[in-house]
Amino acid sequence: MNPKADFTQVMEVASEAGHILLENGAEISRVEDIMARISSHFGVDSGSFFVLSNGIFTTGQAEKLSKAGGQASTYANVEFIPLRGIQLSKVTAVNRLSYDISAGKCSLEQAKERLQAIRSAPPKPAWEQLLGSSFGAAGFCAVFGGGFLDCAAAFVVGLLLYLFVLFVSSRYLSKIVGGISNSLLATLLCIAFWRMGFGESLSNIIIGAIMPLIPGVPFVNGVRDLANSDYIAGLTRLTDAMLGFFCIALGVSVSFMLDGLLFKGVIALQGVTVNSGTEGLGWQFLAAGLGTSAFAVLFGTDRQQYWSTGLIGALGWVAYLLLVRYAGWTAVAATLAATLLVSLLARHAAVPSRCPAQLFILCGIFPLVPGAGIFWFTYYLTAGHFPMASESGWTAVKIAIAIVLGIILAMELPQRLFSKKKGAH
Repeated sequence: MNPKADFTQVMEVASEAGHILLENGAEISRVEDIMARISSHFGVDSGSFFVLSNGIFTTGQAEKLSKAGGQASTYANVEFIPLRGIQLSKVTAVNRLSYDISAGKCSLEQAKERLQAIRSAPPKPAWEQLLGSSFGAAGFCAVFGGGFLDCAAAFVVGLLLYLFVLFVSSRYLSKIVGGISNSLLATLLCIAFWRMGFGESLSNIIIGAIMPLIPGVPFVNGVRDLANSDYIAGLTRLTDAMLGFFCIALGVSVSFMLDGLLFKGVIALQGVTVNSGTEGLGWQFLAAGLGTSAFAVLFGTDRQQYWSTGLIGALGWVAYLLLVRYAGWTAVAATLAATLLVSLLARHAAVPSRCPAQLFILCGIFPLVPGAGIFWFTYYLTAGHFPMASESGWTAVKIAIAIVLGIILAMELPQRLFSKKKGAH
């Protein structure tokens, strides 16, 4: 057996696994851990992996080979990995493959074949993504206070929005222009439907409709990377998330200004409204679960995880409502507690399913994301109500910080609390 060939093949398999993980939304620590796990299992302990948010540097050195006159066999590879669409099912598949390799259930050749199959797996079909956007918009419209007619309007806007995303924005527009255009289109459609009498609360329709655009993956991954001391990658991903929020805000603001030019003034909204028909805990549990499951579709998770992610998101949201409505907690404190609950449930769900906890956290925290705060900050700023804009923006920032702290605290707990043996984390 040729040691040099084995060494090179091992490093190539590890690099391929890292490439798939990074381009499909895995956090930096997971990429490095799985690459090291694969290489060490096949006897290559001298591999060195430096992972950034959009690139992997792989170097390694085998033992000196007598056939090469005592010279060391080395391996070096640099891969640029652009930020693309997220498919968490591929992250799960590579995660499971790494554990099969560690357990001795997969040879090097089998690993190469499985990685090729994972990489070539198609994304979710368009019809499934369209339904995910539609039900996600409708579910979160109800979560943030919309009535049944508002949810129906958000459903239609979510469908039309994702048609534009799939067939225009993602294909022909840059990330920034596409982000602004997506938000602009969604808000204009919401305003048009509201003016035609399709929907009662314009603010809740818009909030629900723009939720599929929220950059949850870079936000959560940025938080986890910072918690793992990957400061460059963490700041890069958080910057990407902030850019996504800015694009959404700009699109909403331009929409209101265009409508104001046409109808001689910015629409006067009366602040946060909650529909009595959907405010009950039962309806809120159902809406949060439906919205969370819809994001599991948009993030490309396996269909087996739709219900579990939905349940985790619904439990977190109901916990938040109970603390705010009946225990008198502030929104920030309740968000921190609910995020802790979501993160702990995610870590429990990760072990038996051999899925990354990240998958459940990414989807489960969406009911807690301050989408309403972002909208009201943008609206008040556009309407010239600067004190109210400042208050809404600061509240949204505090809620975002609470989410960050909740995730970090939950992920710092040792794995043995969730499993007696080593499992997904």
